[in-house]
Amino acid sequence: MELKPRYKHTEVGVIPEEWELVKLRSLCPKSAYGPRFSSTLYSAHGNVGTLRTTDMDDSGKISYETIPFAHLDENLFKAHFLEDGAFVVTRSGTCGIAAIFHKIERPVVAGAFLIRFQFNDTVHRSFLKDMLNSTRGRRLTDSLIAGGVQKNLSGTGFLNLKIPLPPLPEQKAIAEALSDVDALIESLEQLIAKKKQIKQGAMQELLTGKRRLPGFSGEWEEKKLGDVCEITTGRKDVNQGNPNGIFPFFTCSRVHTFSDSYSFDTEAILIAGNGDVGNLNYFAGKFEAYQRTYVLREFSVPVSYLWHHLSAFLAPALGLDKVGSSIPYIKRENLIGFTYLSPRLAAESSAIATVLSEMDSEISAVEQKLSKTRAVKQGMMQELLTGRIRLV
Repeated sequence: MELKPRYKHTEVGVIPEEWELVKLRSLCPKSAYGPRFSSTLYSAHGNVGTLRTTDMDDSGKISYETIPFAHLDENLFKAHFLEDGAFVVTRSGTCGIAAIFHKIERPVVAGAFLIRFQFNDTVHRSFLKDMLNSTRGRRLTDSLIAGGVQKNLSGTGFLNLKIPLPPLPEQKAIAEALSDVDALIESLEQLIAKKKQIKQGAMQELLTGKRRLPGFSGEWEEKKLGDVCEITTGRKDVNQGNPNGIFPFFTCSRVHTFSDSYSFDTEAILIAGNGDVGNLNYFAGKFEAYQRTYVLREFSVPVSYLWHHLSAFLAPALGLDKVGSSIPYIKRENLIGFTYLSPRLAAESSAIATVLSEMDSEISAVEQKLSKTRAVKQGMMQELLTGRIRLV
């Protein structure tokens, strides 16, 4: 392939002539591993937090709400406290994810499976985070990872990593462009969370009769799931599926696969009996189902209302919503005996379901916008972090 003018070949690929290929070691005067201490010290009233690999996603976004706190002697751990803007990288699990920590009210230390790096002012930290979390950066980091089942990234090896580095003004321009997209992504995530919270509140009120829709009155009644539909299981083993088949094959995973054949041709609610226990799916048409997937069909009540009720109350009724729940499977009698409240008039059930479905549609529309925005950011990273598109 012919090289474009003002570009050059390097060991990490083609980059602009003005960009340098540098070792991280030349940018980082100091690094440190996080301290180790027992997780049994974690407490809701702890004074020192621990940033863990599980508190970061693959893009380097930190979930501050999930950081656990422990009762520790602050004087002993003061040297490990993360300052505002601290740069950390995961060294275990999904290795090489970079994140920038922003200070919160209580002190936080980097966990034992994180490395804290202190970079000099010749590199823009946000640019470096995006570079390391990009496709190219992940590929470069993967070449340094050692270990079998338990992958591990050493600080020494990481500092030997060579990255393409634009001049500082271009780093800042790239970081700002990507930051603008990150801000849009965060606003969409917050909007989705808000809409889900509103829907949750509406479900709690509308599905229990605490709030009635205009034009409806009268008593509600308690119904048993086994009395309003037929409850069976699928007939196929998981390995009988074919990812290239044409019929949906519902197993006990959150995402269905496909099959060359079908055993059902109906409107159904499907419930995972094990695996992702309690996971719900709705489908109308020809499909296949696994032996441990429950198939609810032949309904004598509005299916949409029942769907929303199961979505809201089945998991709590079975204890599946508890933190650390270890329920391995659902018994058929658990489903048959599941009770729920319902209006006596089918018209009210349908009206409630319509309100909740419209909320679902609003959430889905924002989720689609979020998905597209994330794809836009990925495209921008591919262009900006390789120098294919220049901002300065």
